[in-house]
Amino acid sequence: MDDTRLGDTGLKVSRICLGMMSYGDPAKQDWALPRQDAEPLVRRAAEAGVTFFDTADVYSAGASEVVTGEVLRAIFPRREDYVLATKVYFPMGRGANDRGLSRKHIHAAIDASLERLGTDYVDLYQIHRWDDDTPIEETMEALHDVVRAGKARYLGASSMWGWQFAKAQHVAQVNGWTRFVSMQPHYNLLYREEEREMLPLCADQGVGVIPWSPLARGVLARAGSSSATTVRTGSDGRIDYLYDPENDKQIVDRVAEVAAGRDLPAAQIALAWVLGRPGITAPIVGATKERHVDDAVAAVSVSLSQEEISFLEAPYRAREVRF
Repeated sequence: MDDTRLGDTGLKVSRICLGMMSYGDPAKQDWALPRQDAEPLVRRAAEAGVTFFDTADVYSAGASEVVTGEVLRAIFPRREDYVLATKVYFPMGRGANDRGLSRKHIHAAIDASLERLGTDYVDLYQIHRWDDDTPIEETMEALHDVVRAGKARYLGASSMWGWQFAKAQHVAQVNGWTRFVSMQPHYNLLYREEEREMLPLCADQGVGVIPWSPLARGVLARAGSSSATTVRTGSDGRIDYLYDPENDKQIVDRVAEVAAGRDLPAAQIALAWVLGRPGITAPIVGATKERHVDDAVAAVSVSLSQEEISFLEAPYRAREVRF
């Protein structure tokens, strides 16, 4: 597994980031795996060279962070041996201040995340979404204070409009506060709207890109397969929100065709496409089976021809922005 720099920073991360959303408490998230089932998969990824792990406080209502911390401590001998990322924004309670990006919630959330993760710091602390109710100046100063306190080494952001990300970076720069070093956008063969503004902005500003859902929540991984449903497809309502089986069918079929021609799993083809796009640092891949880990690791070594790339991309049509 190759390492690469996260944007213009000196931080080195593996080219695959293991998404820890799949691990936590099945009682809170139907398709989440408990620790005893998660640890062998994380260990398999670590043995293959994966050192970058991404979670969020909201996943399984905090249980993902607990499992993530326990598993990583069991696998890695030193905290310095892996890069740990988590996020803040979504509701973690019923109170008016248990959500968002206010100074109050950010400081409460980072302390709660560190306690659940069982660590003194996270390497990358990310805002999960934009908060319309909080001035961006308040958010960026609070995040800067988190870094100054030693609770986070770097800051990142996730899905938002390009102008919002540019505004946040500008506010941080003019005030001498810590800027975002990474962007986590929704990006895959079925959803490429980030190519309009966000990806060029990140390339221009030296920001690392770590896409979420590079396999379109598993839709692309099942290309050409007779198995159309999983536990997740039956309980994850966002699949229907983000994708349209009828409109996406031609792209899915082409992934299956290229995969068949290469005698490779469809997941490797879809991930190889993302890995090969300019400016992509490390796609975030979820894994609930050993083959999911193996396909992600193998995809790093798959190089698609320009003819294959053009074939996969040709059917895409612009669609409504989905965060």
